[in-house]
Amino acid sequence: MKTFMANNQTVQHDWYLVDASGLTLGRLATQVASLLKGKHKPIYTPHVNCGDNVIVINADKIKLTGNKWQDKLYRNHSEYNGGLRTLTAQEVMTKYPTRMVEYAICGMLPHTKLGNVQRKQLYVYAGSEHPHAAQKPVKFEIKA
Repeated sequence: MKTFMANNQTVQHDWYLVDASGLTLGRLATQVASLLKGKHKPIYTPHVNCGDNVIVINADKIKLTGNKWQDKLYRNHSEYNGGLRTLTAQEVMTKYPTRMVEYAICGMLPHTKLGNVQRKQLYVYAGSEHPHAAQKPVKFEIKA
C-alpha cells in the first residue's frame, strides 16, 4: 500500500459558517483552528493547506469565564522605549469587537508561511451579516 499525500491540486476547500454568540472564546478558537488546518478531513497532510474557509459571525457576543473581562490583558509594543500599550479584554471588545476572536484563532495556527495562508481563510464579523453568501457556506455547530 502507498501512503496518500495530499497536494494543492487534490484539496477541496469548503466554506463553513460559525455562529459565535454565547460560545466560550477558547472552545470556539480550537474548533475553528482545526477547521482552518483541515484536521477534520481524512486527507489531512501537515505540510499542505488542507483547511477550509471559515466565516465567524457574532464575534461580539462571545463569553469569557471568570474575571477574564477585567484580568485578561492584550499587550502591544511599538518597539520604542516606553511603547508598551496594554488593554483589558473589555476595552478590546468595545474598540475592536472582532480582534479577540482573531487573536485567539490565529495563535493556534502555525507561525509559518503555511499558517499565513490559513489565516487568510478566516473571516470574522461582529454582527450577523456577512458578504459571503455567494459561496454558500455550510453552518457548522460547535458543541458548547
